Amino acid sequence: MSVESVLVALADPTRRSVLEALATRPAASASALARELPISRQMVLKHLSVLAESGLVQSARVGREVLFQVRSAPLTEAANWMSSLATQWDARLLDLKLRAEQSE
Repeated sequence: MSVESVLVALADPTRRSVLEALATRPAASASALARELPISRQMVLKHLSVLAESGLVQSARVGREVLFQVRSAPLTEAANWMSSLATQWDARLLDLKLRAEQSE
């Protein structure tokens, strides 16, 4: 589970919709999610599989159902990486700006 796999999983708008729908509750089955999304249960399962591979979702069998829930740690890790990257770019752009102003 890497930041790259999280970003790849989040790149698809349908997967983001599945993740957002799942995030509104403690846990849900693929059937419950499919009832509120404009895609089939099979497509929900396919997207949940990609989200699980990236670490964004975990599943557990409860009786006859498989319930899915969001894992926030990979999102936090990706957000921290992006924040660090943004800080580095801000510093580079400031340096570039200062150099450009000095050469005027």
